Amino acid sequence: MSRPPLPPFTAETAAQKVRMAEDGWNTRDPQRVALAYTEDTRWRNRAEFLEGRAAVEAFLARKWARELDYRLVKELWTFAGNRIAVRFAYEYHDDSGQWFRAYGNENWEFDEQGLMQRRLASINEHPIAAGERRLDWPLGRRPDEHPGLTALGF
Repeated sequence: MSRPPLPPFTAETAAQKVRMAEDGWNTRDPQRVALAYTEDTRWRNRAEFLEGRAAVEAFLARKWARELDYRLVKELWTFAGNRIAVRFAYEYHDDSGQWFRAYGNENWEFDEQGLMQRRLASINEHPIAAGERRLDWPLGRRPDEHPGLTALGF
């Protein structure tokens, strides 16, 4: 299975890969998102360490069951060869209605087929009031005209 664009990345293909990842995560479909990772992918997500596509899918199902109305923006930070670094922000609310905003950085490493074989994520979050939300488009893909992280001042 191949997931273009493939490494080695250029500025254009790295940015395309980042937007494709953002779009996928904004579907909140664990099975679909997990297909972007190798069967033996390795993750560090905060203090959680995962190995394998099935573990990623289960993790994402748990995540989106508790992080409701999730919306994410990713932005390319840098790239080289088969690696991409991104920064991101996302907002969600829990089942009590409390909103949160999370910020973080991810380091990605891809195999020759364009599947992510390693994801290292560092994430911090804090509660926000509903009126402080900045990621408020209708659920699904972020519209092209919606500002990205830099334009939002994140």
